[in-house]
Amino acid sequence: MSEPAPIGADAVVAPRGGRAASRLRLALLVLRGRGRLRAGRDVRIGRRARVLVAPGGSVRLGDGCLLGPGCRIEAAGGTVEVGPSARLGERCVIVALAAVSVGAGATVGEWAVLSDVEPAAADVETPIRHQPLSPRPVEVGAGARIGAHAAGAGARVAAGAAVGSYAVV
Repeated sequence: MSEPAPIGADAVVAPRGGRAASRLRLALLVLRGRGRLRAGRDVRIGRRARVLVAPGGSVRLGDGCLLGPGCRIEAAGGTVEVGPSARLGERCVIVALAAVSVGAGATVGEWAVLSDVEPAAADVETPIRHQPLSPRPVEVGAGARIGAHAAGAGARVAAGAAVGSYAVV
């Protein structure tokens, strides 16, 4: 049974190229991950997609998920879990110092950003870049949809919910 074609302005489509090229890109990412990246079956990887996993971090890609071209996942000490059949759009970014979870069948639009850290602006006299970061887990529920160019930091998106394009959550 084939999956239905994505529709709408925020649709994330599969990368061009054959499955063999996608498997090769996945194999290279797994090798570079040095055991900190685990991938399920039939994971599709677009061109120039990057997965960076620092020591202490981990990334798990569920069965049948899709990473669009130029997509970037950075686990800088935290965990990133992408559920089965989830779709990450072109050039979307996921950064984790604590935990980021994208549910099964969820869609993260093109150029969207999910980050579990934001600066703690406790002192107005100190520049933001010198203030400590405040990590809070990000959860995107199963079947949820994050629109293109949306940004989420420390947010919870309910299962089946939709976040509009250019929204800040």
